[in-house]
Amino acid sequence: MKALDELTFDNRFARLGDAFSTHVLPEPIAAPRLVVASPAAMALLDLDPAEAETPVFAELFGGHKLWAEAEPRAMVYSGHQFGSYNPQLGDGRGLLLGEVYNEAGEHWDLHLKGAGQTPYSRMGDGRAVLRSSIREFLASEALHALNIPTTRALCVIGSDTPVWREKQERAAMVLRLSPSHVRFGHFEFFYYTKRPEQQKELGEHVLAMHFPHCLEQPEPYLAMFREIVERNAELIAKWQAYGFCHGVMNTDNMSILGITFDFGPFAFLDDFDAHFICNHSDDQGRYSFSNQVPIGQWNLSALAQALTPFISVEALRETLGLYLPLFQAHYLDLMRRRLGFTTAEDDDQKLLEQLLQLMQNSGVDYSLFFRRLGDESPEQAISRLRDDFVDIKGFDAWGERYIARVTREGEADQALRRERMHAVNPLYILRNYLAQKAIDAAESGDYSEVRRLHAVLSNPFEEQPGMESYAERPPEWGKHLEISCSS
Repeated sequence: MKALDELTFDNRFARLGDAFSTHVLPEPIAAPRLVVASPAAMALLDLDPAEAETPVFAELFGGHKLWAEAEPRAMVYSGHQFGSYNPQLGDGRGLLLGEVYNEAGEHWDLHLKGAGQTPYSRMGDGRAVLRSSIREFLASEALHALNIPTTRALCVIGSDTPVWREKQERAAMVLRLSPSHVRFGHFEFFYYTKRPEQQKELGEHVLAMHFPHCLEQPEPYLAMFREIVERNAELIAKWQAYGFCHGVMNTDNMSILGITFDFGPFAFLDDFDAHFICNHSDDQGRYSFSNQVPIGQWNLSALAQALTPFISVEALRETLGLYLPLFQAHYLDLMRRRLGFTTAEDDDQKLLEQLLQLMQNSGVDYSLFFRRLGDESPEQAISRLRDDFVDIKGFDAWGERYIARVTREGEADQALRRERMHAVNPLYILRNYLAQKAIDAAESGDYSEVRRLHAVLSNPFEEQPGMESYAERPPEWGKHLEISCSS
């Protein structure tokens, strides 16, 4: 394991030059202190977890110190925000400190969020507040534990620096890790500003760094786009299967690697509601839970438009046509496993849709239903779960079809079935009210709840003694928390 001063930098994106990013130094926050760190994320850099407790750790990720090999850059990009094109966005409060490669040969971007003003801050102060930094940290690591592709979060550093949002809060910084921070909006920026040379340079960089196998294909850009489509179809299938709502699926928040990116007003479903809107600022429901699937396709279409200098329109359309079938295949496969099926039948889609409609009508807790479905034999589980439904007759009819479906599989070993189902149905998820309780404590100077919640969420599938309260249904107040883009 390495110490902080032993990291090896190779700043490949910075070498693209000033057309792609601007050199900016972080603005330090006052009295930097560790709120929480992820040992698993630190391991990606071969860092010794004990380094998190050293004073220099908080100073480095609080903007006070910088490695000699680091090259902090604010990236420029554009994007479609709530369906409307914004010609220039860019890192308004984040800096790509540099790229570190580990002993396995992997490159990881070190991206410091809340690092102060940049040329792309517009009217903003370039800061992030403690609550949003904690939420991003917890979400990144929780999604990873659920096997959902995502950026990672190394740490949150708190401070005494005041910032104003709806009220006075305190600034914080979160250190985000990703193999790349290139977004759909990067390609859009150079396309719409008519800079073909820079767009080609960006494309060649992305191909060489992140899709080198595509260079062996007759049409490398088309092969890359196809993989981006495939990755996003699988990503959004996992979001839908696990009830994750992103909240702000603008094209500048979409990663070319097909990973969950830029956490804002996200939420996991409590009671199942296909029309749930997690972003208080989303008046039209553009980014509602059920809309995430078509919006994923819309965003890929926006990327396709930006790639027309390299790929024929016909080939782009054909590749975009893969998205929905791929999504449906991944989603149905995941949901079959969540229901405990090991084989596929033609009526599985209908059986699932009937269940979700019953859950919708009765406000059934989405995560706990699937977990409890695997606790006992199908007959016992259905008998126990029926009381959660208003339409008991309807659920009984569904339960009969479900039991018959399980029986046809011929699974005799209930213990094996339980183990298999619990391996895909989490007991612990990042509910908004749990995050809010941790944030409330942290804002009072107590970081123990953030750290405890992070530890619980890092192992979501296995029951943890003494942590029963983290697996309970939320109180009524916890279902109605308003989360907006303001951070």
